[in-house]
Amino acid sequence: MGIADKASNKAEDLKGQGKEGVGKATNDHELEGEGKGDQASASVKDGVEKLKDAGKDIKDGFTK
Repeated sequence: MGIADKASNKAEDLKGQGKEGVGKATNDHELEGEGKGDQASASVKDGVEKLKDAGKDIKDGFTK
């Protein structure tokens, strides 16, 4: 996974944490839900990138 992908996923996660926190503090359930959604999206993207990396590692193992 590239540094840019990691940074993008982390930024999305932090944005989600912020939205969730503000939503909880202001009793705004919609904003809180958006925050949780942003965090889930970042987590899925991170998982996909890790899966791609694992596939590349496996492929590289067979080509050596």
